[in-house]
Amino acid sequence: MRTDDHARDHDPRGVNELIAEALREASTLASKEFELFRREMSNNLKLLISGLFALVAAAVFAIGTLILLTEALVDWVAVQVESEALGALIVAGVTALITIILLLYARSRLTAASLEPRRTMKSIERDGEIVSQRVGA
Repeated sequence: MRTDDHARDHDPRGVNELIAEALREASTLASKEFELFRREMSNNLKLLISGLFALVAAAVFAIGTLILLTEALVDWVAVQVESEALGALIVAGVTALITIILLLYARSRLTAASLEPRRTMKSIERDGEIVSQRVGA
């Protein structure tokens, strides 16, 4: 009976079945990971588009307001410094600084790192660790 047990342990069909099952599981896992990646990237793209749309809409409405406020500010500063040209330069310098700050902020919010599929990458890393542990065991 010991030889039968020993023969059963090395049965090629058992090994083939294990390999086939492992390949099926790997295929299923890859499909699920790809689906997660696809859904996450789709969601990230929707967030990007809605964020850009809101930014453009806000900019359109803000432009008219900024023009009126800037004209009023230039007039006020011109009265204070008694020079229309100097008043316009002072206001232009301040608005240029504000513009630069806002552009830097917008660029920091729209970086490629914020659009990375982090959950998918973590899931793949976790799956790799599990496979490594099973293969090593």
